[in-house]
Amino acid sequence: MKVTEHIKKAKDETLFSFEIIPPVKGKSIQELYDNIDPLMEFKPPFIDVTTSREEYIYIDRDGLLDKKLTRMRPGTLGICASIKHKYDVDTVPHVLCGGFTKEETEYLLVDCHYLGIDNVMALRGDAMKEEKYFEPTKGGHRYASDLVKQIQRLNCGEYLHEVVETDNCADFCVGVAGYPEKHMEAPSMNSDLKRLKQKVDLGADYVVTQMFFDNQKFFDFVEAARKIGIEVPIIPGIKPIAIKRHLQLLPQVFRVDIPQDLVDAVEACKNNKEVRQVGIEWCIEQSKELKKAGVPVLHYYSMGKSDNIKAIAEAVF
Repeated sequence: MKVTEHIKKAKDETLFSFEIIPPVKGKSIQELYDNIDPLMEFKPPFIDVTTSREEYIYIDRDGLLDKKLTRMRPGTLGICASIKHKYDVDTVPHVLCGGFTKEETEYLLVDCHYLGIDNVMALRGDAMKEEKYFEPTKGGHRYASDLVKQIQRLNCGEYLHEVVETDNCADFCVGVAGYPEKHMEAPSMNSDLKRLKQKVDLGADYVVTQMFFDNQKFFDFVEAARKIGIEVPIIPGIKPIAIKRHLQLLPQVFRVDIPQDLVDAVEACKNNKEVRQVGIEWCIEQSKELKKAGVPVLHYYSMGKSDNIKAIAEAVF
């Protein structure tokens, strides 16, 4: 079932969903299951699975460093299929511009269609660690809007090199990212919203936001989006702070503001166990306010760990 169909079926009841990351190569999928199991009691209609782009590693060969491209967390599609089979829940694989050619994207989408996966999250992706700015992969897309366009063309039977007349076209529901505090590369909030509207006009069916810690920023973002004609569901993405270092990492990596009250509470903690509890309590209050406001889904960035997300869900759902 499509994400939008789940939302419609819920009839204004706020749903629970979360995002996981594939394990690094050599790790068992069982650890992932162990962290998903405690969250299934809250009946998530869908689970997102991230995709990692390639990165460079250096291999020592007789004293000489050999530079190689690799993916440290492959397996997104396999994990989606496995979760779908094990838990009978819809999965949403993330599809990236960075690290993939248009042909590789088409093959991935065909595989998703064969597996009965109805939803995909279309993202540009981050720059490689060695790059200051995002550079598109040779033969790949530069913008998420181009990715949305390719997915919608495939939904109409238009492949990259041919048009196929068939009664078995894909019919993907497409999610895209939104930024309540604007994308780090956008020159202004208005320009960022115009980019978002472009993705929606090209066929995006729903929006999931970047994490935020001040609900007013989300409410203002939704109001501004509605004013320029974005009518699709907008789902808040939420991440509880878990370690003290998040005070530096999250603003640096994601360009988000952390409210001073939350900063003060984290800084007063003696250890990361106390920080984790502060993060849970802040996220519970965030979630309750968002749920009261009638958001369609509360979507949690779990990073593969479930204990804090479970504590939040028990208080909210």
